[in-house]
Amino acid sequence: MKKGTHPEYGPATVTCACGNVFETNSTVKTMTVNTCAACHPYFTGQQTFIDTEGRIDSFKRRYAAKQAKAN
Repeated sequence: MKKGTHPEYGPATVTCACGNVFETNSTVKTMTVNTCAACHPYFTGQQTFIDTEGRIDSFKRRYAAKQAKAN
């Protein structure tokens, strides 16, 4: 096999936006991620709800207007 064709694979430090730090193996020495198992709703069982730009409120207003016309 040729030497030097693959990058070096070794320990890497992963830092999450929540502050959790853990180690894994990778070709990159340090990584930064937005979510990890410590803060992701699937793993924590806590669901966070973010209503971007009032989309739910505008939907409810449109739906209420259609219901008022139907009655």
